[in-house]
Amino acid sequence: MKKNKKKVAQLPFRLNILFFVVFLLFAVLILQLGVVQILNGEDFQEEINRTTQDTTKLPVPRGEIYDRNYNVVAKNKPMYAITYTPQKGVQAKDRLEVAVKLSQYIDMFHPDPIEKEKQINRITDRDKKEYWYLLDENQDKVKDKLSLQEAADMKPAEQYQTILDRITEEEYDNLTEQDEEIILIKKELDRAYALTPQIVKSENVTPEEYARVAEHLAVLPGINATTDWVREHPYGNTIKSLIGGITTEKEGIPAEKVDYYLAKGYNRNDRVGSDGLELQYEDILRGRKEQVKYTMSKSGVILDSEVVVPGESGKDLILTLDMEFQQMVDDILLSELKAAKQGGNNRYLKDAIAVVMNPNTGELLAVSGQSYDAKNERYYDAPYRALYDAHIPGSTIKGATVLAGYDSGVISPGHREYDTPIKVAGSPTMSSWKNLGWVNDLDALRQSSNIYMAYIAMRMGGEYNYQPGESIRFNPQGFYDMRYYFNQFGLGVKTGVDFPQETVGVVGEVLPNGAGQLMFLAFGQYDTYSALQLAQYTSTIANGGYRVQPRFVNEVRNPTSEEDGLGTVYRAMNPNILNKIVMDETELKRVQEGFRQVFQGPGGTAYSYFKDTDFNAAGKTGTAQNVFYENGEQIEKINLTMVAYAPFDNPEIAVSVIVPYLDLDETSINSVITRQIFEAYFDLKEKRAKGAVNEVSEESEQNEQLDDQDSE
Repeated sequence: MKKNKKKVAQLPFRLNILFFVVFLLFAVLILQLGVVQILNGEDFQEEINRTTQDTTKLPVPRGEIYDRNYNVVAKNKPMYAITYTPQKGVQAKDRLEVAVKLSQYIDMFHPDPIEKEKQINRITDRDKKEYWYLLDENQDKVKDKLSLQEAADMKPAEQYQTILDRITEEEYDNLTEQDEEIILIKKELDRAYALTPQIVKSENVTPEEYARVAEHLAVLPGINATTDWVREHPYGNTIKSLIGGITTEKEGIPAEKVDYYLAKGYNRNDRVGSDGLELQYEDILRGRKEQVKYTMSKSGVILDSEVVVPGESGKDLILTLDMEFQQMVDDILLSELKAAKQGGNNRYLKDAIAVVMNPNTGELLAVSGQSYDAKNERYYDAPYRALYDAHIPGSTIKGATVLAGYDSGVISPGHREYDTPIKVAGSPTMSSWKNLGWVNDLDALRQSSNIYMAYIAMRMGGEYNYQPGESIRFNPQGFYDMRYYFNQFGLGVKTGVDFPQETVGVVGEVLPNGAGQLMFLAFGQYDTYSALQLAQYTSTIANGGYRVQPRFVNEVRNPTSEEDGLGTVYRAMNPNILNKIVMDETELKRVQEGFRQVFQGPGGTAYSYFKDTDFNAAGKTGTAQNVFYENGEQIEKINLTMVAYAPFDNPEIAVSVIVPYLDLDETSINSVITRQIFEAYFDLKEKRAKGAVNEVSEESEQNEQLDDQDSE
């Protein structure tokens, strides 16, 4: 009995202990809740409500390009566009859902059957496998592609690739045209970066498609119906290779310059200038992107957006080129090129090249190249040849040779030499186009004496007592001295033109026993130069010795909201003098006189073509022996070149012309082209002057009529 009483007494004691432990646990829990709610409540609430902020940059319209008379050369043509801007954390499954919905409102296929077929052919097997992988009805099959044991030994990327590899062609090859359209849409969505607009479709977006998408934006997360632009060139292919192109939105920034562009704030899918002036002035044409700050939840949902930096369209370029005059020069070159090739003549002739430049400012008024494609039997515009192609110039550079002779002291104004063939041991016989007898410096320019130039080179190379057929003393320093003078005029060096690339030409080797080569250099038969270099050289002589940088751009204008309007001047490009010829001014004037006599003096090599003109031109003709290589055979040809400027006493334009690989009997195409270019320039100038006078007269007459009405 006592034993039972003892057991009953122990039971409440144990219950009390249990209740006490529970009480302690509840006390700790209440205390912890108090700490959370009272002491740390605000912190935890902030964590719950925490959002992230991200800033993205949105593209703006590119600046436009105009010629010097404000005619549009490159502009933006607006067009409808469907874009996709994904939130952060969007998965492939989410993009597929958007693609399926979007396919109901747009037609992703090109209306042209051929282009449509190209689109379908661009869908790869991997595209089809990825699409099959994401479809809901295939999820059980997807799981069967990889065992649990295999999955345990692989990283997620390896698992995914293994599953794709195991999807058979039979499983995905029965896709419908609707499936293919969804795949095309998804491919564009997959290219998008978080918070960065990606164009899904901009070409051939119809107003109906635009309206349907705009109406259903609520069920199309990330999709927007907006506007885009495409570059348009009103003058077609004329100078298009100089204007250059821009990458497509799909190409984005060039792979080889990714780091460069990303560091400057570009997105990977931004369109940038790929060549020409579009590339040269990319920083100006691109504009300032609009910066938008997005506020997002922890899950990546966009809660709010705010424009923190307004966007500004790119600035406009006003070129130095005169498109009306440019087209006239193009027509002249094309006409003469066709005439020269008529009847099967001049089989190896491919190009006619010309540059027209203001010798005082460096403004390029026209840069033209016309080329013939023998394979396709067509002619095409190739103005880039004026900057990229270098040719043997012939006698056009003799002005620089004479000035080198003056300044080096080996000749002086009025110095005479006897023009008869020269034969130096180890070199071919040299001669002028005929034996000219005794000639001075002016005669040598007017009648184009090779021998006079050869004697200058001989003396600069260290030989004063030439004996026919014998070797002569030769100091290779003569090469460097001669080229030093040529470089001052822009021959053999970069002109500094505002363009991404230009050639400096080919510099012949300096040979230890190269007396003959130095003499050939002196009359334009050794080094090669571009038409732009020759134009800069001519301008330097025409303007009194100032080597002016050639340029394509006159002004940069701020963007404007006015349609068909121009903004204020942001920057005016002033003439840039690269160097002043360090030579006696009277000696430079003597070479100018020699150039004048070439065109206006009896016996001048261009006199018969310019004697009856009234634009008072000066310059130098050039004929260079050239060789065309075909199947290992050397075929003798000639280059006909010319440099000129006018008017002589107050030059407005300088011209260079190169027509390479002509038949040996061609003699005049360079003179014919140059004369026509001068006539086109001065006729256009006169026509515009008369037009301006007529406009002023009409305005004055209207004002007089208004005054009469007021007095009545």
